[in-house]
Amino acid sequence: MLRWTVLIAVLLSGCASIPQPIRGNVATLSPQQALHEDVTGNRVRWGGEVVKVTVNKDDTCFELLAKPLDRSARPLRSDNSDGRFIACAPQFFDPAVYAKGREVTVVGTVIEPVSGKIGEYDYRYPRVTIERIFLWPERPDFSTMPPLYPYRPFYPYGFYDPFWPPMGYQYFPSPFMHRHFW
Repeated sequence: MLRWTVLIAVLLSGCASIPQPIRGNVATLSPQQALHEDVTGNRVRWGGEVVKVTVNKDDTCFELLAKPLDRSARPLRSDNSDGRFIACAPQFFDPAVYAKGREVTVVGTVIEPVSGKIGEYDYRYPRVTIERIFLWPERPDFSTMPPLYPYRPFYPYGFYDPFWPPMGYQYFPSPFMHRHFW
């Protein structure tokens, strides 16, 4: 019994592991806490959806909509948000790859917040200098998948479908047929 418990624990622990590039010890601070407390210099792991990518001469800055992270450090698909934050890295990242709406998780060091605008609204962004960034694979879009066929019981006489097969009633044996004698 102990072997099975250990085996199940090992298998389940592999299901929700954090990807290697963004592993490590980090402070459990949210972007909003970074605005209201002096946490400059702390190493954090934040994630969210890309809102905008700005490529400058010396760095690339991401404006991200902060989302809570799941156990594998992937941003959750929810309407909950902890505001926006800016994450900058001293290298080039292609805005076509890191497109609007893509999910990323960054590990970096908190630096001084910066002021900016969202439309006409003055907004204060927490900022982080990126050590590592992880671009998550796109999630499948289930709205474009073909619908599943409705469940139709085969017990005991099959089902009637006027369109297929053309002869109307069709007999399909049931796996439970041996239990029923009529």
